[in-house]
Amino acid sequence: MAWPPDVELRGRHAALVPLRHDHAAALAEAVRDGELWRLWYTSIPPPDGMADEIGRRLALRAAGSMLPFAVLDAAGTPVGMTTYMHVDAVHRRVEIGSTWLARRVQRTAINTECKAMLLAHAFEALDCIAVEFRTHRLNSQSRRAIERLGAQLDGILRCHQRAADGTLRDTAVYSITAAEWPTVRSHLRWQLEQRHGGGA
Repeated sequence: MAWPPDVELRGRHAALVPLRHDHAAALAEAVRDGELWRLWYTSIPPPDGMADEIGRRLALRAAGSMLPFAVLDAAGTPVGMTTYMHVDAVHRRVEIGSTWLARRVQRTAINTECKAMLLAHAFEALDCIAVEFRTHRLNSQSRRAIERLGAQLDGILRCHQRAADGTLRDTAVYSITAAEWPTVRSHLRWQLEQRHGGGA
């Protein structure tokens, strides 16, 4: 059986369900909200590339290196994507990444709740020793969101990757360890309670 196994995670504000080909039309509509594919410092598929991106993620799932999800809002509408990626079944490590959300749900409780559900599942069901987050060094919005979760900066991988526009990406690497999870879990619960439906 593939590790991690398929799972649905459901909360008050959002749900994470295994990504499927039939999510393509709704996700193409979601990515138009904010024209997210135009952000130079990240890699988000354009509407006409959504089906191919779903195919790419599902191929990585079949290869055992990714577990991709569609992010649903409280009404059950697909509003984005996220994954467990760089899966290491031997050492029980995953990265939460390849995440994007429609502009209308950014800075709401959806992102915080999705990250809380993914972290809880990683540490409490999958027995992970650590969970990583990676982003472009210059993606300040993403870095602030990761830091609000309680993740610690491990370092910067300089000239780590070449971006679609040919520039070199410095990658900021963050992590939360199993020992830190109880404190981070309390912090995330507090954030969600304080915002009463707002969020990171």
